Amino acid sequence: MLEVRNLSAGYGDVQILRDVTLSVQAGEIATLIGSNGAGKSTLLNTVCGILRPLAGSVLLDGQDITGRSPEEIVGLGITQVPEGRRLFPDLTVRENLLMGAYRRRQTAEIANDLSRALELFPRLRERLHQRAGTLSGGEQQMCAIGRGLMAKPRLLMLDELSLGLAPIVLDILTDAIREVHRAGTAILLVEQDVAVACDLAETGYVLENGRVALSGPTAQLRVDPHVQKLYLGP
Repeated sequence: MLEVRNLSAGYGDVQILRDVTLSVQAGEIATLIGSNGAGKSTLLNTVCGILRPLAGSVLLDGQDITGRSPEEIVGLGITQVPEGRRLFPDLTVRENLLMGAYRRRQTAEIANDLSRALELFPRLRERLHQRAGTLSGGEQQMCAIGRGLMAKPRLLMLDELSLGLAPIVLDILTDAIREVHRAGTAILLVEQDVAVACDLAETGYVLENGRVALSGPTAQLRVDPHVQKLYLGP
């Protein structure tokens, strides 16, 4: 579904990604793991068109989408839930969710998808008319994921799902991600918590210093000595 080929990217004169190649199959959960500064968010921003690559290409279903605008890429079916949630704090939960559907015009379908998002996250229904900036961190993450789903993506890219969340909230979110996956949406999960990433995903890529250092089934990565030493501890 998604292919990243020999991608290099960065900010100004600072190169972050170097010759990165990875793929996400239709209906798959894949994960990209690595420490802070490894280039994970840079990769997502390049796939989404926020950054223009220095070299390499991004393909969706074999079609080269390299360098297209973020709006075009959302229209093609790729949506990112960014690190830090990036909600509109002064808008209500409902307004934030509907912002995810800003490109869509089918009113009935949008209403149905809003209902599904609220079924996925019942807490949001209770907070529907509350300003997003007053939500807890877990509720904000629910709202950010719900907003992403309102774009009706074929591929949902989640940047740091677990960051700053209590275990009980993370359990709710991982159950929701599994439900979204069962409904047919492919997912690329960027995650520092390797245990969470390996529990959710089938395929994994380890990004170090802007390069893919390891890749393969997450069951194998979990027991790899290098991964255990750097990310899982003794």
